[in-house]
Amino acid sequence: MKEIYFCVTNNISYDQRMKRICTSLQQAGYKVSLVGRNTKGSPPLQSCEYRQVRLNCWFQTGKLMYLEFNLRLFIYLLFKNPDCIVAIDLDTIIPCYYISVIKKIPRVYDAHEWFSELKEVVTRPAIKKIWSAIEKKFLPRFKNGYTVSASIAEAFKQKYGVDYVLIMNTPLPQPAVAAENKKYLLYQGAVNEGRGFEWLIPAMKLVNAPLWICGEGNYSDACRKLIKEHGLEDKVIMKGYVAPAELSTITASAYAGINLVEPVGMNQYFSLANKFFDYIHAGIPQLTMKFPEYERINDQYHIAVLIEEPETEIIALQLNNLLANEVLYSTLKRNCAMAAKNLNWHREEKKLISFYMGIFHRT
Repeated sequence: MKEIYFCVTNNISYDQRMKRICTSLQQAGYKVSLVGRNTKGSPPLQSCEYRQVRLNCWFQTGKLMYLEFNLRLFIYLLFKNPDCIVAIDLDTIIPCYYISVIKKIPRVYDAHEWFSELKEVVTRPAIKKIWSAIEKKFLPRFKNGYTVSASIAEAFKQKYGVDYVLIMNTPLPQPAVAAENKKYLLYQGAVNEGRGFEWLIPAMKLVNAPLWICGEGNYSDACRKLIKEHGLEDKVIMKGYVAPAELSTITASAYAGINLVEPVGMNQYFSLANKFFDYIHAGIPQLTMKFPEYERINDQYHIAVLIEEPETEIIALQLNNLLANEVLYSTLKRNCAMAAKNLNWHREEKKLISFYMGIFHRT
């Protein structure tokens, strides 16, 4: 049985993409281990089919966290015997590369995003220089890989000469739930820079419904500050991390979803977020961006309202339109059910398994 090690820096308890990938490959006959970081306040690991490992670190944020985790990850992997090593994004690529060289095993790059083009990277010139240098040196050495967006795959091909497979981050098909849509709006996922909160929070003063925010991230403190500044404590509710099962219920009961992305950095512009598909599968319309990947899918299925810029007045106008226009809302909701039949993990899973069969067939 071939053994695959996946390496991430984040909290593996909440990473739904990695849960799907690891479960699918374990069920396909591989022995899978997911190695992540033990973050402050991490809940106990839930039982699952694959092996989960969380490495303890002294440092929780910043450059020292990345340095420490990469060192601990390298030492940990040095005493393991995987048949394939997978770096999830740029922040684990260095130890994974050197382990693959030392142990003479295949290496794979799984690009959940274009890391060097994240807003929090491109807006900090010194940080951008570091991550771009790492990307330039190591990404071309990962000839085998896949990513979540056709636009990112094409950019990598042009820039680095790698031909990565597209494996979209779609959910598993869910049984139909007769959820009553309540008049609250939902943002789910990482509360990070570049997600449009600077405009969304003040827009809520003009919107005729409350907003629930499920998730945490590097913009959480700033988000709470914005809520307080605008006197929206009773209208914008930050629920923090929410367990996947509870989140599914919250999403299915929401009236509409929100997926805003600032056009700062090519990662944002080429994005195809998890929540975009989660809203579709929950059967709720959404407000999202008129960026290439979202526009391509919306042209095919018409499941969302698209805006070109995350501006306060535009956000408020379009959310109120969704809340008031019953014909538009019913059409989008009906189309979500049809889109979910095609945009689901069962289809993407086949590409994933075929990819790894090819990796081991060549070795």
